[in-house]
Amino acid sequence: MNVKINDNVLVITGKYEGRTGKVKATQPKKGTVIVEGVNIHRKAKKARKANEVSQYIDIEAPIDASNVMVICPSCGKATRVKMDITGPKKVRVCGKCGAVLDKAYSAKAAAKAAKKAAEPKKRVRKRDRKAAEAAAADNDAE
Repeated sequence: MNVKINDNVLVITGKYEGRTGKVKATQPKKGTVIVEGVNIHRKAKKARKANEVSQYIDIEAPIDASNVMVICPSCGKATRVKMDITGPKKVRVCGKCGAVLDKAYSAKAAAKAAKKAAEPKKRVRKRDRKAAEAAAADNDAE
């Protein structure tokens, strides 16, 4: 199943076709997802105590995962999800623009790149630095 919790999805078929929403829960064994504001059912709640009131509750029922498409956060289009191996992890990638859909992985990769850029340069001995500068000066003189 290529849909995960907190993904923005577009419903592509059924009564709620064309609606978008955030995935609240997934059920991989059943192949269903619960999308915010989609497939709303009314359920009667009976009063169990004397001070409670009977009422109707609107709940979101699950829909099949094949009826939704993930919306890419970078290009904003509904897309099929591709799997790509970048580094040691297998990540979900947008089929149209190639952007990484796994927010946690992309945030970790950006943090790792920023940390590497902020690392201090490797220390070099003075005599090695002077030798390198002398060699560079000889090459410039020729």
